[in-house]
Amino acid sequence: MENQTFINELIFLGFSNHPDLHVLFFLVFLAIYAITLVGNTLILILVQTDFTLHTPMYYFLCNLSFVDICYTSTTVPVMLANFFRPKKTISYGGCITQLFFLITCAGTECVLLAIMAYDRYVAICSPLHYSSIMNQRACMKMAVFSWLCGLTNSLVHTLLTYSLTVCKSNELSHFFCDIPLLLKLSCSDTSINEAVLHLASALIGLSPCLFILVSYIRIISTILKINSSRGRTKAFSTCTSHLIVVVVFYSMANFNYNRPSSGYSLDIDTLISSLYCIVTPMLNPIIYSLRNKEVKEALESMLLLKNRFKIL
Repeated sequence: MENQTFINELIFLGFSNHPDLHVLFFLVFLAIYAITLVGNTLILILVQTDFTLHTPMYYFLCNLSFVDICYTSTTVPVMLANFFRPKKTISYGGCITQLFFLITCAGTECVLLAIMAYDRYVAICSPLHYSSIMNQRACMKMAVFSWLCGLTNSLVHTLLTYSLTVCKSNELSHFFCDIPLLLKLSCSDTSINEAVLHLASALIGLSPCLFILVSYIRIISTILKINSSRGRTKAFSTCTSHLIVVVVFYSMANFNYNRPSSGYSLDIDTLISSLYCIVTPMLNPIIYSLRNKEVKEALESMLLLKNRFKIL
């Protein structure tokens, strides 16, 4: 250990290969961030102000929108500032803080998507018991449970990562802090960290995914038993937005974390991570707005009301 230099500051290498394009990157990611904030904030406002959206599905959608706002706000402002900084650094403490909020949001979103699948399962497979099962108290408990899962998972990872000593290098081939990258830079024993990472991936990542899969198998099975094609279309239309969000989220997550560790350039790695961490939260409100009749009607009502006030 005597010859090791302990590192307290890390350097982000993401987008460093194209300094001449930094202004363009800044404008693109600023636009994406602005759309994400506006879209998700609009969902929050619509659900709060329109009584027709005061249902369990939209209550969970509010939580999802809030998670997406927090998720992007943890990474994008730092990344945008770094485009104009000659040295794109972050302190080790700052890196751990960023890691804590990122893992909290990612874990919460995984569990929340599973809860939203359960909501659709109850609505379609047990419609007569929907009101009693998905009552306000139950919905609040489920939402709190999703946040507790995210926080607990994040706290464990953060404490384990904070105990590591980074000494191999201070360069992160990324634009934000991530556990696998920090484990590669550590000269401490990372076996416990890796074991916990695999366990958490199974509990917080894979388990909700399997739960969603089983829920939709049951949902589709129930829908196919409906006699009228109109009834089948109506039932399935209540699930399409959530299903698309789930497919996009897990496809991006799988592509980001389960691709080969070698064979990709820094540019490709950065692009894939951008799609997962920045583009996905932007797409969620767009998917729900375009695919959901109630959200579109609520948006139209709000715009109509706004125009009336302007006329008056």
